Amino acid sequence: MSYKKLTRSSSDKKIAGVCGGLALYFDIDPLLVRVAFLIAFFMGSLGFWAYIIMWIAVPEDYDFR
Repeated sequence: MSYKKLTRSSSDKKIAGVCGGLALYFDIDPLLVRVAFLIAFFMGSLGFWAYIIMWIAVPEDYDFR
């Protein structure tokens, strides 16, 4: 049985890999997640704080290829 684990992406990242990791976890395009964070940032800075908290709390996936 396979399960998904939320991690920050080490291969698809612009700043810390949070959006890339969320996109991989939910199997959606990373651009959609980045746009959602950007919209949330401009609507009361919720996106900024969510990104910072996830940057600290979510481990990186350490892809050793």
